[in-house]
Amino acid sequence: MEKLKNWLSSVFYLFFLGGIGQEVPQAHISNGLIKAMIYLPDEHKGYYRGTRFDWSGVMPMLEHGGHSYFGKWFKKYDPKVHESVMGPVEEFGPIGYDKAKIGASFLKIGVGTLRKPEEPKYSSFNTYEIQDAGEWKVEHLANEISFKHVLNDRPYSYEYQKVIRLSPETSEMVITHSLTNNGDNKIATEVYNHNFFFLDSLNIGPGYVVRFPFKIVSQGKINGVEKFVKIEGKEIEFIKKLGKKDYVYIGEITGFDNNGSGYEIWVENRSSGAAVKITCDRPISRLVFWSAQKAVCPEPYIDLDIAPGATATWTITYDFYQL
Repeated sequence: MEKLKNWLSSVFYLFFLGGIGQEVPQAHISNGLIKAMIYLPDEHKGYYRGTRFDWSGVMPMLEHGGHSYFGKWFKKYDPKVHESVMGPVEEFGPIGYDKAKIGASFLKIGVGTLRKPEEPKYSSFNTYEIQDAGEWKVEHLANEISFKHVLNDRPYSYEYQKVIRLSPETSEMVITHSLTNNGDNKIATEVYNHNFFFLDSLNIGPGYVVRFPFKIVSQGKINGVEKFVKIEGKEIEFIKKLGKKDYVYIGEITGFDNNGSGYEIWVENRSSGAAVKITCDRPISRLVFWSAQKAVCPEPYIDLDIAPGATATWTITYDFYQL
């Protein structure tokens, strides 16, 4: 009954967005086994115009094998609010913020240069004034979509490319990235994928399990762990449903070898059967876990250190399957 209720709610949401959807630039891709909807970056009409996440790749819908994997998890929509995103969205750390004077610019890859206000410290949750949003170019094929973001705003200049591709006749979605530093200074930052999973529109609770290839050691700030989840060996298992104001947070998960291939994550709903395995060709540098009522989010980070004139690449693969 709950699954039907949540599905109807999801359908109503997509219907309600029908008027908005005609205004918001979007694209659909499919390989016959997977189909997905992707919102396109646009400074004036884009679904997401906040300053936290990379504007490319916001994905309100992906379906495979009769299961859905993403959807609206937040309550109130505002295109400039930091959390108005869905799907496998990514955030880069701010570049040049600490050295910038009040009113000067700092950089967020995939967003542009932002004006630094008078404030105690940088916050991902704030919406900053965009000084230069750069230029986006999008190319769309039946089973893939590519984004190119070019920014030429000294001292920051880069070319960022992201390609989301549904591998032909397989259950895989592959997201490839390249970031070329065309500026005068080194680009030293980190990037993580927030992975807003909302499997089969089922609220987060018993049935949801997140697995890793290493024994989980939780450190740092935590919230709601003992009440809502059980950490046992390599698994985080939900034991109680989260309410509207509840959340689970593990500020630092250790146990992985950051020199090895620890970037393997399984997210499963053992009630509905929807599941996905996430891998990357770069090692995890740090790992955070967060969950709310309608989103379960393993957040793996990788480090980037790009000299002027150099290019960094990384690829994340999502393999969707049924239990």
